[in-house]
Amino acid sequence: MYFIKPTDPYPITPGKAVMLGLLCLVWLGTGLVGHDPWKPDEAYSFGLIYSILHSGDWLVPTLAGEPLMDKPPLFYWTAAVFAKLFSHLLPLHDGARLASGFYSTLTLLFTGLAGRKLYGENRGWATAIILIGCLGMLVHAHQILTDLALLSGCAMMLYGFSHSQERSLRAGIWIGLGVGIGFMSKGFIAAILFVLIAALLPALFKAWRKRQYLSSLGIAALVSLPWLTVWPWLLYQHSPQLFTEWAWTHNIGRWLNYARSGVGQQSFYYLQNLPWLAWPALPLAVWVVWKSRHRLAQRDDLQLPLVSFAVMLVTLSLVPDIQEAYALPMLLPIALLAAASLSMLKRGAANALDWFGLMVFALLAILMWWGWAGLLLDNQAKITHWLKDYQPSFEPALHPTAFTLAIVATVLWLILVWRMGRSMRRAVVNWAGGITLIWILSMTLWLPWLDSGKSYRNMVVSLKRAMPHQYNCIRRENLGDGQRAMLHYFGDITTQKDVQKDCDLRLIQGKKISQSMQDTTHWEKIWEGSRMDDKNERYRLYRRRAE
Repeated sequence: MYFIKPTDPYPITPGKAVMLGLLCLVWLGTGLVGHDPWKPDEAYSFGLIYSILHSGDWLVPTLAGEPLMDKPPLFYWTAAVFAKLFSHLLPLHDGARLASGFYSTLTLLFTGLAGRKLYGENRGWATAIILIGCLGMLVHAHQILTDLALLSGCAMMLYGFSHSQERSLRAGIWIGLGVGIGFMSKGFIAAILFVLIAALLPALFKAWRKRQYLSSLGIAALVSLPWLTVWPWLLYQHSPQLFTEWAWTHNIGRWLNYARSGVGQQSFYYLQNLPWLAWPALPLAVWVVWKSRHRLAQRDDLQLPLVSFAVMLVTLSLVPDIQEAYALPMLLPIALLAAASLSMLKRGAANALDWFGLMVFALLAILMWWGWAGLLLDNQAKITHWLKDYQPSFEPALHPTAFTLAIVATVLWLILVWRMGRSMRRAVVNWAGGITLIWILSMTLWLPWLDSGKSYRNMVVSLKRAMPHQYNCIRRENLGDGQRAMLHYFGDITTQKDVQKDCDLRLIQGKKISQSMQDTTHWEKIWEGSRMDDKNERYRLYRRRAE
């Protein structure tokens, strides 16, 4: 790198390194076990994992017995392996969720290594801490999401690019692995990001026009080649129709159709939502870019995250699917830029962010304890009435283990805030500590309340009891993929979409009843239900009357 990294005036001692490592481990481990797959994304993703375990087919992704060729299956393979390994200790869905912790760990590791390479010896921890402090990472990093494998692949790519001007072999291996993991998790988007970043860096900045950089790209292409070809080739050999459905229907053809329709309002979703998804890293990143705007041509340590962010923002904004979880890769270059700002951040701004974080998380923790105690004691506080109105069927109970963990986490947070020495790093560490405290309270005190409203278990059990013992098939109408997955997992219930089949049961999702089902001479409703206190999703089961 041409830019000389400044000496860090606040080096991290071994004791602080242990403390920061424990903070990352607690953040990573909390919430991975102890609850059912939640709507919408977890239910859908776990359905694909459960189908692997149920059918033994590791080549073709299936959901409740039907091929679903949306994404390659690397994340589903990994989660199925974790679920099988820990099946004697954990329910299958909790074991599968450990794969999310695995990929999130890789993401923190390689983002931290990239920060250390770009900005100096002590910036690796700072980069990882800034990343776990981003609001957009908190929930998604602990869910069963294939996007987490793409995220770790992008982190590997950035780490590889940080070495690409000097150490071609190391850079090429990690870039190639990152591209391959990303491709086998989400498809062509990882390869597109690699090509655009690799092309724009030397096109825009002279520092990247080196022979070592080109060698790094060549090695990366070779390393990624097996990842890009083996599974697609096996899929094509198995079924050319399924290969076409994956490659064209769900990917290339869909993108082309979307491009023809032109840019819509949805394309600005990430610009509108990044300020809170990337808080507090985004203002720090903007600050360092602004302060270095006249020296960007010499700051190759800023060029890599800046170009990567621009490529990710534009590319991800122009794909057919726009969702909050898909913004996760953009948090990586933002966290890197934020880490670069720590040596430039004024003490007043750092103290303001520190005090803001302390006040926000202290208030949130008080409200969470107060609301939980109000539900348990059934007092007359407004927050208690609001919580009971939101989920009137929930019955609170004291769980000693969860209560003890919540007490310990609260005390440890107070100690962290008190013992954390004064430095420019203090604000981001305290913010990450506050985020972790709120997550622990959510996954201990509030987990039963959250799980009762997000799980399909009780609904499926109720449906299973109402079903006749003998039937030929169940035809579905308006039933989502997540619901199909949970019917399969909790009730071993599979449905048919073929309207030509003469099924004697019909399961319908929706508030309105179709005109044909209102004719009681042919169909009778034998069950109606929903998830606990969910007024939006209604399900009805009909049985054909005997002629």
